[in-house]
Amino acid sequence: MTRIDFDKYESFYSRRTHGMRSSVMRDLMAVIAMPDVISLAGGLPNTESFPARTLDKVMHEVAMKTSAAALQYGPTDGFEETKQNIVKVMAEEKTVVDPNDVIITTGGQQGIDLVTRILVDPGDTIITEAPTYPGAIPSFVSFEANVIQIPLDDDGIRTGLLLAELERLEKAGTRPKFIYIIPNFHNPAGVSLSMERRLEIVEMAKEYELIIIEDNPYGQLRFEGEQLPTLYSLDDNHNVIYLSTFSKIISPGIRLGWMVAPPPLLAKFNLGKQAADLCPSTLAQMIVNQYFKDFRWQDYVEEVIKVYRTRRDAMLAALTEYFPEEASWTHPQGGFYIWATLPEYLDTVDLLALALEEQKVAFVPGSGAWVDGSGANHMRLSFSVASEEQIDEGIKRIGKVIREQMDLYKALQG
Repeated sequence: MTRIDFDKYESFYSRRTHGMRSSVMRDLMAVIAMPDVISLAGGLPNTESFPARTLDKVMHEVAMKTSAAALQYGPTDGFEETKQNIVKVMAEEKTVVDPNDVIITTGGQQGIDLVTRILVDPGDTIITEAPTYPGAIPSFVSFEANVIQIPLDDDGIRTGLLLAELERLEKAGTRPKFIYIIPNFHNPAGVSLSMERRLEIVEMAKEYELIIIEDNPYGQLRFEGEQLPTLYSLDDNHNVIYLSTFSKIISPGIRLGWMVAPPPLLAKFNLGKQAADLCPSTLAQMIVNQYFKDFRWQDYVEEVIKVYRTRRDAMLAALTEYFPEEASWTHPQGGFYIWATLPEYLDTVDLLALALEEQKVAFVPGSGAWVDGSGANHMRLSFSVASEEQIDEGIKRIGKVIREQMDLYKALQG
């Protein structure tokens, strides 16, 4: 690669690029892929447990029966059969969906991008939780949104604070373009939105004529507790846009997600998708459709849930053993993540540098989940990929770095 010490292309970039930022998870991918690093950072599904023979059979069937069609373009909104399979997936969460209201996306991430691209002009206000999904922040920032973040607790976004903010914005003559919510097993916080708050948010959207973006990639991955209804199923006013993905229940490598939205919005998203990639992968859709045809997809989900539950328990036990008593953390009932909170004088960006250099272990610093870089004393810990032994050793190493920095701080403070 040719080395260029200055950017001679600076004058060509659009204004939008000046606000672009990278996702903190993407920045860490090269580091956490190193063989000597224990990674508790990447929120990667456990694809190792996907049956190789199942994949082999599915791929063989697609190659033998539909190879020509699988290598061709397809409709922008996806195949009807794929939509019907999505209807089945959502029915598992007791959510009834019209397949005509579904559009297939290139992963769940494209859904976030399309929503922001179609709905947000520079300076428009949107509301998210604090913290929020670090992968959504680059989309919001690149389209120059004014992002307001409302703190969450163990029951999800604090609806009292949300209502107060909506009232303030209304008095100022501002209506948010949407509220972005991750209701189940939140990334990064691991918490779930309570039933009471789900009802409150749907009612607020109705009263203030707002759009809710319900991002629900982890809803099928419940280890314990009562299943809660989706916001989409509670909404009778067509205010909810639902996003999800096959990444967590089959494989992220197939890069297929979906959006469910009212027809007028869906038509605009379809136009935006045409401009982005013409159509979702036909090959990936046929793999999914063949898999649904030949196998019971719920069986794999049930098996992988057992793996995740065991690893979550291993991480909770390790946190209790190795983290200082000044730290606290969430207790997720599903998903991939535990959110740890440390004393306010610690910065997890600095801790990550030390943990990587001295202990060969990685996590995601909390500041990546705030638009303004807040949350420096938090960290996201993922239990989805590492083995139980790696989780125990990784938490032990992080705990060692935390205690050393706490001792240093106390010594400097006298």
